[in-house]
Amino acid sequence: MTRLWGGRFKKQADALVEEFHSSLSFDRRLYRYDIRGSIAHARMLGRTGIIRAQEAEALVRGLETVLAELDAGRVALSPRDDEDIHSLVERLLVARVGDVGKKLHTARSRNDQVALDLRMYLKHEIVGLRELLTELQRTLLDLAERHTETLMPGYTHLQRAQPVSLAHHLLAYVEMFHRDDGRLADCYRRTDVMPLGAGALAGTVFPIDREFTAAELGFAALAENSLDAVADRDFAVEFCAAAALIMVHLSRFCEELVLWSSAEFGFVEMDDAFATGSSMMPQKKNPDMAELIRGKSGRVFGDLQALLTMLKGLPLAYNKDLQEDKEALFDAVDTVKKCLTVFTPMVRALEFRTAAMDRAARGGFTNATDLADYLVQRGVPFREAHEIVGRVVLYCLEHGKTLEELTMEEYRRFAPGVGEDVFAAVATENCLAARKVRGGPAPATVRDAITRARARL
Repeated sequence: MTRLWGGRFKKQADALVEEFHSSLSFDRRLYRYDIRGSIAHARMLGRTGIIRAQEAEALVRGLETVLAELDAGRVALSPRDDEDIHSLVERLLVARVGDVGKKLHTARSRNDQVALDLRMYLKHEIVGLRELLTELQRTLLDLAERHTETLMPGYTHLQRAQPVSLAHHLLAYVEMFHRDDGRLADCYRRTDVMPLGAGALAGTVFPIDREFTAAELGFAALAENSLDAVADRDFAVEFCAAAALIMVHLSRFCEELVLWSSAEFGFVEMDDAFATGSSMMPQKKNPDMAELIRGKSGRVFGDLQALLTMLKGLPLAYNKDLQEDKEALFDAVDTVKKCLTVFTPMVRALEFRTAAMDRAARGGFTNATDLADYLVQRGVPFREAHEIVGRVVLYCLEHGKTLEELTMEEYRRFAPGVGEDVFAAVATENCLAARKVRGGPAPATVRDAITRARARL
């Protein structure tokens, strides 16, 4: 195995230790970022005269060759041969350019090197995830635009509460995913800080040019403290927290799709391409993709918990515990990316059963609050109006009627001041249209909200 630290030791590491210690099996995905960082570092070394310009040029050419070979899959990666991706790249470089390759690590430690690679990797992944969130929001807005007047019940406690529109319901998730995008944008800013130059923990005696390296790599800022630069993984924790919330929102939506696709609700038909059947029951059509996304949320919650636990007891600066940051971070990235990649086309292919939604919106006395508001507008204090409507609903339940089916005589038994316009007040479409306050479900209000959301994207 290639080691970058063997001079101090008399004995070889135990074979079990080498296997246990190696991170190549998972940090291999960082090779492009490691080589990009090394190219920028080599150019800086040559520019500052720390090494000769010709040596820097040889290092850059050699690193570009190594990158091409790794991209083409011409290099066998084995934890038995290399401790990590950094030692593998350096070994390959020396094999191609000779002893000059051993100068690459001048003024650098693996501590600041791995912190650099991880930040570069995460910046790239955040950009990709934000694009997936944008695509999802656009899909939801397209659906909402077609359903601004599609009635459905809004729920509290999973009990029918008040009528809303399907568009309004979908826009609630647009807001959630918009906040998710904002959290990723915030996380990107704190990830966009270059740690290179911190060395192992105390910087370097060489006259490096950190600003040049940061510009080469597209970083907006420099880490201001060398101890913090190598020990900080806040950006990874912050990403996993943002990822966990994305999964919460996906999971909530999936839970509703599971419910809505059941015969008990019948609000939606899952497309065959995103459902599965039963090996025993031939009639079954299961919303497995929605259930699986819902289930995968727990993985990302666990990734967040793993990072927090790993960090909580670490003294400054670098500790080997930090090697455990990568698998949790990589898993969070991979899981959210896969879930978004499946979720968006699944939602796009949904068939909404609008007639079933409409029937449900008209049942369960979802217009009861509107009747109370009607009485308030005629001078009845709200608490009294609430009591009156409660008794009206109880009367309807006992007599098998809806609010729309009551006669004027029946209404006036409970509220003598009721007029003929009460029937318009409790008509479900009017209940929806009357809620014009910004953020409400009235069709005109929802169309304005869609326009604002599109502009925001």
